[in-house]
Amino acid sequence: MKLLLGLVCDRAQQGADGRLFIDGQYHDLYAPGFPAKHDLTLVTVLEWDRSDHGRYNFTVELRDPTGAPSLRGTGYTEVVEADPNGPQARTYYIEPLQEVVFPVPGEYRFRIQVKGRWHEGPSLYLWESPGDQGVPG
Repeated sequence: MKLLLGLVCDRAQQGADGRLFIDGQYHDLYAPGFPAKHDLTLVTVLEWDRSDHGRYNFTVELRDPTGAPSLRGTGYTEVVEADPNGPQARTYYIEPLQEVVFPVPGEYRFRIQVKGRWHEGPSLYLWESPGDQGVPG
């Protein structure tokens, strides 16, 4: 199993044909002060081994600049056995997160644990700015 895609954005949805529609993907946020709050969406795509199928539990964690967990959630995904003549099975995790608190400026990192192994996800850098600039252009 491997993490094919991990990103942070404003909004995302998966179309009926499997395509992902991503709006406002970013790596940096500016806040006029801390602690700061921001709504965001976490998107991950996992590609599974050919032998994987069934229900798999996972944990998603956001770590603050000191490496301590600042947000943690759990869930599960259903992996359908892949066609041996096609691509490996993939599952999509699109999670809108409201009012995520960022206590201090610095780098925040998502990671996901599946099948007992942690996979590094996207990072997000929080900057302090004199005014509310939002997401940089």
